[in-house]
Amino acid sequence: MADLRINFAGIRSPNPFWLASAPPTNSGAQIHKAFEYGWGGAVWKTIGAPVLNVSNRYGAWHYGGQKMLAINNVELISDRPLEVNLREIRDVKRHWPDRAVIVSAMVESTPEAWRDIVLKIEDTGADGIELNYGCPHGMSERGMGSAVGQVPEYCEQITRWVMDVAKIPVIVKLTPNITNIVYPARAAVNAGANALSLINTINSIVAVDLDTLEITPNIGGKGGHGGYAGPAVKPIALNMLSALGTDEVVRRSGLPISGMGGISTWKDAAEFLLLGASSLQVCTAVMHYGYRIIEDLCDGLSNWMDSKGFKSVDEVVGKSLHRISDFKDFDLAFRAVARIDPDKCIKCNLCYVACNDTAHQCIDLVDANGNLVQPYSYDVRSNGKHEAVGSRPQPVVREEDCVGCRLCHNVCPVEGCIEMVEVPSGRASVTWDQLTKARPEVGSDWEAMERYREEVGIEIH
Repeated sequence: MADLRINFAGIRSPNPFWLASAPPTNSGAQIHKAFEYGWGGAVWKTIGAPVLNVSNRYGAWHYGGQKMLAINNVELISDRPLEVNLREIRDVKRHWPDRAVIVSAMVESTPEAWRDIVLKIEDTGADGIELNYGCPHGMSERGMGSAVGQVPEYCEQITRWVMDVAKIPVIVKLTPNITNIVYPARAAVNAGANALSLINTINSIVAVDLDTLEITPNIGGKGGHGGYAGPAVKPIALNMLSALGTDEVVRRSGLPISGMGGISTWKDAAEFLLLGASSLQVCTAVMHYGYRIIEDLCDGLSNWMDSKGFKSVDEVVGKSLHRISDFKDFDLAFRAVARIDPDKCIKCNLCYVACNDTAHQCIDLVDANGNLVQPYSYDVRSNGKHEAVGSRPQPVVREEDCVGCRLCHNVCPVEGCIEMVEVPSGRASVTWDQLTKARPEVGSDWEAMERYREEVGIEIH
């Protein structure tokens, strides 16, 4: 079986799955329970300055009958006394020496405040410290959280204060609420941090109640921006993770990255590992389904690794990063077309409507006699009754006109019904960068572009 053990910046755990700093890590009792279920580590809910929380705290985005595709929170850092948290951290680590216990911290931006909190955390026996530079609400109004993470100079300065004191690994947690996440990451590298983690929550307003006209969540008739997390943020997290994994400065530093943001299944976890994360933090999925999801996470990841021949997590980390590229380096001669499997097709016509209304008009409806059905002349209802599926016309792709946009594949509700198939384009391989260097006029003059298309046989319909 695949070995799920990891060594993250000197912090060891039996598997890469850690609870993220959030409500699931609010107390020692919770983390004891999580470790009993099998979690490899936990990042304690952020400790630091005194706060008062509000209710309601959580909003959520539900869509298409699915609950909590994303969660939005206006909860602050731990509202439990600092000494209580420190005592419980010490107790958890004493009982679970093989698990990763990392403490998230956030205090005012002075060297004295950071020195004090670092020494207190180290005294508990914790394995590491995570610097919370990401909280986008409440604390940022007090000059903490994302107010630090959005300014690389502040990020570097505070990290240096911590590194001057800390004797255990320091992880810098980055905010996604920034134009380019690479710059604060580089600042953390320059300051000597031991590791990075990302992403923290995204600034958001999740909804407006159409009955009351109030913001969700409603706090005494008022509402505002909060932190957005859950499955819906995974694509953003993967993009930012890959940005660090392909950045020369961050890559050269060799700093490990703890990835989070929408990890709900073992498949999500594998994607994060492939794009450069070497430990994985989970929050919203646990808030939705509880601690026991760790069983599926570990079993699924282990089985997938076995099927691919990966013997350890280290062998997976970053395996797909070499595939990340810029548009200018894509092969313009690559061609794929959509093909519909008539045996799997349920003739719902979603592909036909999507293609003809919003894409490139290259899917036809063909009746049982092979005749084209005129666009919009066909209705799946006849005399008020649904026709049998077998009598409906079959959507068929005109491959000569298909540009391979993949929209039909994405809207099709049947797995494997529409596949994108590579076909010869008849053109020599060339990238936009190569083309515009050889023929710069193509990138600036439409007549030159039209001449080039005619030369190589590209027809735009």
